[in-house]
Amino acid sequence: MRDLPLIAITMGDPAGIGPEIIAKALLMPDVYRVCRPLVLGDIGCLKMGSKGIGSLSFQGISTPSETTGRQGLIEVIPVSELRADSCLPGQPTKAGGKAMIDYVLKAVELTAGRQVSAMVTCPISKELMHQAGYQFEGHTELLAHLTGTQHCVMMLAGDKLRVSLVTVHCALREVPGRLNKDLIVKTISITYRSLERDFGIEKPRVAVASLNPHAGEAGLFGPEDKTIVGPAVEAARDSGLPIDGPFPADTIFYHASIGRYDAVVAMYHDQGLIPLKLLHFSDAVNISLGLPIIRTSVDHGTAYDIAGKGVADPSSLIAAIKTAAKIVGARRKAQG
Repeated sequence: MRDLPLIAITMGDPAGIGPEIIAKALLMPDVYRVCRPLVLGDIGCLKMGSKGIGSLSFQGISTPSETTGRQGLIEVIPVSELRADSCLPGQPTKAGGKAMIDYVLKAVELTAGRQVSAMVTCPISKELMHQAGYQFEGHTELLAHLTGTQHCVMMLAGDKLRVSLVTVHCALREVPGRLNKDLIVKTISITYRSLERDFGIEKPRVAVASLNPHAGEAGLFGPEDKTIVGPAVEAARDSGLPIDGPFPADTIFYHASIGRYDAVVAMYHDQGLIPLKLLHFSDAVNISLGLPIIRTSVDHGTAYDIAGKGVADPSSLIAAIKTAAKIVGARRKAQG
């Protein structure tokens, strides 16, 4: 049991589905076969969110070293002790938002300090994050700031498709202006190295999607693929990475989904995540590449509309926990 990686799970927004999916995920025996889970959150909110789900008990602990990994016992470092009115499903509060960020801060502290092997995050509210004083576009950007990382990459992954994003949370009209050769090359390189180190893939096959239809049709549908994306692919090749592209986005995801590529580098959020979620709506995992710590996450939001109704699907959280454990194992193996 002690050889299994210790993985910290942040509760997310107390008013969202985080407490419920944690309870459901930690009822699954296969989770305990791959790791020792530790929740960073609020015991009162977890109890409220897990009513009627199954036979569970909760134990507050002070340090990760106290974690036993016993199935049926949810072990929690109680980062917050919120009032009941800040834990009401579907009713987010400023106090809950502050606690939500505190869970992430604690997880980064423990993971960076090697007290836990990896962190897995439940969904947060970007609006509440801003109210708590953290003006970031999302979880990934916050984690990059907390770890002093200059460039990290958001990858969404499932069994059939992995997608890395060059640009993430911005208006579509801003995408062409945000793209540049250096940014694309960094995204390609981080993706390639992660496939080697974290997924154990020798000589990964990575494809790059074009920005415009038909890869720009020689500039007829926009110059960016000829002046930015194409040169970035060539620069990545010159650095020794066997990258293919840029390919029209309306075909490359199909080819990747049937196994011709290990990952696709997409230029913007919806370009990559529409095909990804079409194939992996319930079980995709968000992975932060390029951080000095291992972090995976669910690929969905707080789902206030269904919070407290007992219908939230824990599949993405279960997949995120298992993926974090696999990455820990791959890195241990690589280190000998």
